[in-house]
Amino acid sequence: MTGLRKKIALFTLASIAMLSIGNAMNVHSVLGKTHTASYAVSKFSMDAIDQESEKLINNVKVFYNPVAEQITLNFTLSEQNTVVIKVMDALGNEVLNLMNGRLDAGLQSLSFDTDGKLTTGFYFVRVTSGSETVVKRISVR
Repeated sequence: MTGLRKKIALFTLASIAMLSIGNAMNVHSVLGKTHTASYAVSKFSMDAIDQESEKLINNVKVFYNPVAEQITLNFTLSEQNTVVIKVMDALGNEVLNLMNGRLDAGLQSLSFDTDGKLTTGFYFVRVTSGSETVVKRISVR
């Protein structure tokens, strides 16, 4: 959910910047200085891309959802680091500790058996590396 909020905030900021720059572009075009506004647009877009690429954990996907007997995670790790993966209940209590180990940078595809330790209901998979945490909701049938 936090990732979605960040994307919405980033989109909102980009929209505001584009509107502001668009108004500035109209003023500058009268003065013949449109290149200043277009540079500001491209610089803002590049800053947004740089922020996304600076993240340690990217594109976390949990499948199949609903989960039956196995949880599969795909994500990209931008640098080698220790990764902790846990399953939490709705109250935030740890139910399963799936992983606590070092992974190399790159695309990760990990599968874990639930061993029947999860009853039917909703849970959260928490992936933590460094100071970053990504949480994904899953349901167990």
